[in-house]
Amino acid sequence: MQGVTEPCYRDLVLVRNSPLELGGAFTEFVRVMDKAIPVHVLRKQLGPEVFEAPVGLQLMGSESQAMAESAARAVEAGAPLVDINFGCPAKGALRGCAGSALLRDPGKMTELISACVEAVAGAVPVTAKIRAGDRDADSVEQLARAAEDGGASLLTIHCRTRSEHYTPTVYWERIARAVEAVQIPVCGNGGVTCHSDLERMRQETGCEYVMVGQAALGDPWIFSGRQVQSAEAARFLLDYEARLEERSTASLVARAGRIKQLLRHWTAGDLLGQARTEWLAVQQPEELLERLAGVSAVSAAV
Repeated sequence: MQGVTEPCYRDLVLVRNSPLELGGAFTEFVRVMDKAIPVHVLRKQLGPEVFEAPVGLQLMGSESQAMAESAARAVEAGAPLVDINFGCPAKGALRGCAGSALLRDPGKMTELISACVEAVAGAVPVTAKIRAGDRDADSVEQLARAAEDGGASLLTIHCRTRSEHYTPTVYWERIARAVEAVQIPVCGNGGVTCHSDLERMRQETGCEYVMVGQAALGDPWIFSGRQVQSAEAARFLLDYEARLEERSTASLVARAGRIKQLLRHWTAGDLLGQARTEWLAVQQPEELLERLAGVSAVSAAV
């Protein structure tokens, strides 16, 4: 997810979940225009830490040569796999004929994946993420097969269409249709809100893996199902701010803004209780950090 699965947040989640619970992660997408992305930019997306669970480098673009060269450079940067994003519904992606705009052209999807597969020359797997369709899900099987025909080793499918964005309603039967349409492993995505949904999606759709997006913003422990106390939840957010300060040029105001972005979704440890609005109304970054430090200290002492 753009702006969230950057290394500071992603690495904190990975370190808190074993590889048996969280089998891997992806970077936020790297937008590829008409030129290949430099290796040093890709290394920055992967971050300085290496985990037992792989972190795939996600690319998004529509120019085959630039995407292929970027995929090859991703291998050079140390990526254990390369993922191609056909799911982003943002207006910028649509204007650039990238992301979910390519759901309108399955042949182009196949071409892009095939170019990247050829470029990495078997060094790492190439995977693809799609949505269930553009305006409707009538072509979900065709889209799934387009990814498989291009040589994707794994297909991740978000169960909503591009036009449905992130509506509350979920359609897991579309994931099941993709599973039936291809021979490669399928990872289901969309509508997971709690740990028990991971197994429920696998049972109901037949998918082999499950990807968690927005729910992991509110509970970094959703993959294990572990119930943490408010002190540990507060400590996570304080650690996140500290990593942002150490690894980025973000100001204190910007770092507090990132924490507030998480607090809008936060459920772990019952940290906010019934006071979510009060927490979000805090204007001074120092006060927000003091509140978190206070919860951590008081709860840890009990």
